[in-house]
Amino acid sequence: MPGLADLLGPTEIRELAARLGVQPSKRLGQNFVVDAGTVSRIAALARLDPDDVVLEVGPGFGSLTLPLLASARRVLAVEVDPVLAAELPATVAARAPGLAGRLTVVPADAMRITELPGDPPTALVANLPYNVAVPVVLHLLATFGSVRRGLVMVQAEVADRMSAPPGSRTYGIPSAKLAWYADVRRAGSVPRSVFWPVPRVDSGLVGLTVRDEPAGGVAGAGGASGSGGAAGISREAVFAVIDAAFAQRRKTLRAALAGWAGSPAEAERRLRAAGIDPARRGESLDITEFTRIAAAS
Repeated sequence: MPGLADLLGPTEIRELAARLGVQPSKRLGQNFVVDAGTVSRIAALARLDPDDVVLEVGPGFGSLTLPLLASARRVLAVEVDPVLAAELPATVAARAPGLAGRLTVVPADAMRITELPGDPPTALVANLPYNVAVPVVLHLLATFGSVRRGLVMVQAEVADRMSAPPGSRTYGIPSAKLAWYADVRRAGSVPRSVFWPVPRVDSGLVGLTVRDEPAGGVAGAGGASGSGGAAGISREAVFAVIDAAFAQRRKTLRAALAGWAGSPAEAERRLRAAGIDPARRGESLDITEFTRIAAAS
């Protein structure tokens, strides 16, 4: 990486912001990483191959984009801020001229994109706004089935929820739904001091290893529909069970799934057909068990 990209530091980022008239937006959840060592560590933890096409969400001023370009074949940088999106190619051209041809900037909202230019992405790397982190990751995994691995930076508490195992205090809807697509792990911590402006909380890194088939093996993991497979069970059907099970977290599955099934008695019948004790609670189930419930009839 040395000699390939001249990484950004706090002075350079503040100079860029001043020249562009950019003030970090609370609405967009903008907290920019200003420490070169941190972005180098994140790029290394992403475990990119030289042939990877990286989908980077929220590149901002390009601090993480630069080391990603040095590690992968191409970076598709999705940026919702039009000023930052317009400036990013110039920053890369100035600080990594030999890598500028690897960058494609997509000025768009990551929650709304359904297609990308060029070769499909194989890796997801992102510094995500805390309030939309989980919906963005779920949307991108559902939309771009070509993604095989990921590393996302989110609020530490959100990272704990995303990677929580069944039965833990933080296990819930994000944990279960992400487990449909991937093996999820905590990959590290990031202190608040490396951001500008400094947030009130620390951040965490979450690693994703996407499966060829979802847990339960009943439907294709990728693509916008997320349905099909041997049993014909759709992602939407499984996610409906997860939503119902956690909507009333303290209740037994027999009670929590009554609305979903039509009655408590029908919920119990389906649970027993799936081999699940109706007295259990949603927080104790893994994604394979949620899938069995969705498939029970």
